[in-house]
Amino acid sequence: MDKASLIGTIIGCVCLGIVMQMASHGNWALFWSLKGVLMVFGGTISVLFMAMPGAKLKCVPGYVKKFLFYKCKSPAEVVKLMSDLGEKARRDGMLSLESEVEKIDDKFLVGGLKMAIDGVDPDNIEATLQAEIMAMRERHAAGKKFFDLIKVYGPGWGLAATLVGQIGMFANLGGSIEVMGHMLAVSVVATAYATVMANAFAGPMGDKLALRSAEEILGKEMILQGLLSIQAGDNPRVTLDRMLAFVPQSGRDALRPAA
Repeated sequence: MDKASLIGTIIGCVCLGIVMQMASHGNWALFWSLKGVLMVFGGTISVLFMAMPGAKLKCVPGYVKKFLFYKCKSPAEVVKLMSDLGEKARRDGMLSLESEVEKIDDKFLVGGLKMAIDGVDPDNIEATLQAEIMAMRERHAAGKKFFDLIKVYGPGWGLAATLVGQIGMFANLGGSIEVMGHMLAVSVVATAYATVMANAFAGPMGDKLALRSAEEILGKEMILQGLLSIQAGDNPRVTLDRMLAFVPQSGRDALRPAA
């Protein structure tokens, strides 16, 4: 569980709930509008179906899961793991790493390690793993795009609902004040729906996925360089330096003792 994501979501919901309670004095029905729901949420769903392929939409539960649960290894864990593998390979040979394959839960590393053990040419290993990284980047981009669409077009549908409500209000000028008030409420509530959906949920979730994607890609690049260095028979210190090349200068000293 990503505690930061959970904490941020809870804080936002609690603050929103408190303000709604204070504003309505307990009459939460004030914030319900079927017309607003249909316009904002129905309209946003229509945009998602128009803008994204069906196969990508089936992955939506995975996007949400990735927001709440994060299993990627940290740079320190990658450094420690690859350094241990490098020490073992240098001491006992590449074939000795076969016993380590079953203990590793990273499919990317396992695939690369098996190729290295089998003596596959380093250029082929790099090409294969880079292709996997590129495919992973595209999958992650689809998740970010999903939330970006909500963030961009959700408010647009909220504006459309606001305009519809205002048209209804203007059409009843001079008529029942209750009808005018109802149409004005539709306008305001729909805008509130769209604003909360876009800025309190979709935007932050998409940005978190983008950051997580960058972290995961960084870890995969570190693993790739570590594998190539191990296969080449480099000194473990050289292997470490190749991986740390992807880490900012300020964070390298903290990772070196992990090796």
